[in-house]
Amino acid sequence: MNTNRTIDHIVYAVSDLDLARKEFEKKLGVTPIFGGHHTTEGTKNALINLQDGMYLELIAIDHNTKNSIQNRWMGVDVLTKNQITRLALKSKNLAKDSRILKKYHPAMGLQKQGSRHTASGLVLQWELLMPLPTPEVELIPFMLDWSKSNTHPHDILPNMGCKLVEIRATHPTPEKVQPFLKEIGYHFHIEKGEQITLQAVLETPNGIIHI
Repeated sequence: MNTNRTIDHIVYAVSDLDLARKEFEKKLGVTPIFGGHHTTEGTKNALINLQDGMYLELIAIDHNTKNSIQNRWMGVDVLTKNQITRLALKSKNLAKDSRILKKYHPAMGLQKQGSRHTASGLVLQWELLMPLPTPEVELIPFMLDWSKSNTHPHDILPNMGCKLVEIRATHPTPEKVQPFLKEIGYHFHIEKGEQITLQAVLETPNGIIHI
């Protein structure tokens, strides 16, 4: 995997978080750890440590949120099946990254602050370029800057014996996406296909697993 930038996390959207945690435990041999609630976005998550400062985020609609949320992020409102819908990269210059994303899609690149409480009560804070509610799967990553946070989600996860091996994707017109990935500084293999998809190959306690 040829990259100049580092993945922060991989977003795997699911329709039922509790059920997905059980399915991942069976498939990977590890149980995703409940992370917390994104109260302003109407979602909740569970995490798997992928080592090297990365994690896999299972994310689902939080139906118990007190706020009425429409057009939630990460494709969760248009989800047709459990799958990877977004990639997040670490950023040291959100303003520069925002200009690149806006060239790809004018609605991308909106900078915003976010936070959530962990299950143990810690407060995580970040600045990010907001991922859009649609499409269901987006190959162009969004970016996060954790420099103002005292900790990173990866740092509070135990070693779970999982590691990212490779990111793969399909797209009807890869040539429209690849120049922006090159400018962003993150490259992965994209095959021409009818659907837009993201896949990850993971090394896990149950061996090499494709998700």
